[in-house]
Amino acid sequence: MSEESNRGYGSGSIAAAQPSKLPTLAAMAAAVAVLYFARAVFLPLAVAILLTFALAPVVSNLRKVGLPRMPAVIVSVTAAFLSLSIFSAVVAMQVSEVAQNLPTYQYNIVEKIRALKEAESENSVIDRLGRFVERIGTELSRSEPQARPSSEAQPPPKPLLVEIFSPQRPIEILRNIVNPLVGPLATTGLIIIVVIFMLLEREDLRDRFIRLVGYGDLHRTTQALQDAGSRVGQYLLMQLVVNITYGIPLAAGLWVLGIPNAVLWGMLAIVLRFVPYIGPIIAALVPLFLAFSVAPGWSVLLWTAALFILLEILSNNVVEPWLYASRTGLSPLAIIVAAIFWAWLWGPVGLVLSTPLTVCLVVLGRHVPQFEFFEILFGNEPVLDPKERLYQRLLAGDPDEATDNAEEMLEEKYLVEFYDTVAIPALLLAERDRARKAMTQAQLEQVAESGHVLVANLQEIASEEEEEEEDDNADGSEEDDQPDDYELPDGDGKSVLCIGGRGDLDDVAASMLAQVVTIQGAEAQSASYRDLKLSNIRTLALEGRSAAIIGFLNQDSRRHAKFIVRRLKRLTPAARIGVAFWRENREGASDGKAQLIEELQADFVAFSIVDAARESLSEGEARPIKAARMRIVPPSATRRAGTQSKEKA
Repeated sequence: MSEESNRGYGSGSIAAAQPSKLPTLAAMAAAVAVLYFARAVFLPLAVAILLTFALAPVVSNLRKVGLPRMPAVIVSVTAAFLSLSIFSAVVAMQVSEVAQNLPTYQYNIVEKIRALKEAESENSVIDRLGRFVERIGTELSRSEPQARPSSEAQPPPKPLLVEIFSPQRPIEILRNIVNPLVGPLATTGLIIIVVIFMLLEREDLRDRFIRLVGYGDLHRTTQALQDAGSRVGQYLLMQLVVNITYGIPLAAGLWVLGIPNAVLWGMLAIVLRFVPYIGPIIAALVPLFLAFSVAPGWSVLLWTAALFILLEILSNNVVEPWLYASRTGLSPLAIIVAAIFWAWLWGPVGLVLSTPLTVCLVVLGRHVPQFEFFEILFGNEPVLDPKERLYQRLLAGDPDEATDNAEEMLEEKYLVEFYDTVAIPALLLAERDRARKAMTQAQLEQVAESGHVLVANLQEIASEEEEEEEDDNADGSEEDDQPDDYELPDGDGKSVLCIGGRGDLDDVAASMLAQVVTIQGAEAQSASYRDLKLSNIRTLALEGRSAAIIGFLNQDSRRHAKFIVRRLKRLTPAARIGVAFWRENREGASDGKAQLIEELQADFVAFSIVDAARESLSEGEARPIKAARMRIVPPSATRRAGTQSKEKA
């Protein structure tokens, strides 16, 4: 069967084994449709649930000080909605005052625009754009083309505007005032009632949810509820504290600069900053416009912009990391996409609720397998293991990004630990794909080439670690922050040759091992598996070597390894010859290690880059090669065989 047919067969079997995603997508589309068309019901319910998450810790703290459940709930809900009511009233009064003062800013705006136009030449871009827009507006305002009037024609008379005024009855005036308030007041009352009952029946609702959703897995369901409650509640409370620490200094700064209604803009900033990234921009637009309008000069506008920039820097780099850092578990792109989606679904209220609602979806995806894609799409945790991420970059032929990722990990790890836990497992993934013919020869060569580039790019870090090792040895200091599992002996005076076993990927692993051995002070060199062929093996730089080690990613290479060991021992009897069968899971590997050494007739066998480096730098002596067993035939048997051959002839 050809390689293409193998790949097609494999992909088809995998696709057949995976369940269809269509039912899940259909359920998601139906859920979005229900949320959109029934938003009058679900929007107050969502607000009530989020307020319940926020007030639950307050109720718990009040109960800890001895207050019964009912009074604790009433006090918490009353204080919360009283604060919201005062906040809304102040905002409404400030908005009314801004609307009344808008005409007073017209003169300053006109003067600044006039100054800008005078600063430019007569044929400036502003003038041309103004004339262009004016001409287009004139053309669009004409309902139909008109003939050029003659000198004798009289212009038609202009129509008179007539306004019909009919006095309204007091009941109609009262109805016009009350009707717009009925909806918001009813929604607010509904939210208050739902929050009170949810706080009173919180434990019962939790038990019912567990019985409905996760009765078969109480541990996972309980963990999901606790995770969602702690994340959402902590996010709302901490974000409120962050926003207050932002809004109060903003209002004070705008008041000092003379911006009208500074309290309003500070309060709006507190609300709008619940929308990450977008909210602060919206909160800054109107104050900057007013700073442009209230004063004839430009200094107020510049100082206002500087105030917003300073507060953003302090809030994002000091206050937020200190209070809650990034505990929402959402990626920055997910926050923006969620804001766009919920704003489309539920309008401005959905924009404010976008982050906590998306947090709930991510928690749901973390604990419920059917919704795992929510965590993959919106979560901030890496979706690929470091070894898978490295293999993907090598397979894509992007050693530069692979180097960047490696350098990030090497800020907390030593090179030997990175090679042992990430790089060698990544090569094992590649070898697995090669063995099952899921990788073409071109892809194999690309992975190997990218791997060699990665090792070369990490040479600078290897040199730094080598200098640190030399300094520690010179000072005689034994203190080292390197884990005990990765402690390696001093390689001073040792010379090691690291050889790839059977393929290009083995050569990459050999170059990694040579780099690790070099860090320990030994003289190390890597060689290719091609140098092990009969025509090339005598050209290997074996003279003066204290050890030589052959590495195999393919675990079914024992017979080939045995032949290579015998050849190398004949060429350099004084050197210790070892074999490395690279493995990721090494549990129980040491059980048959002695038997494997005898089978291969090697001096040592290793399964990790750490063991390979330790063995190659050890002080052990090379074991002599065993002579091949020859069967001795007795003389009588030889004579009988000759007689039988003569009789047959």
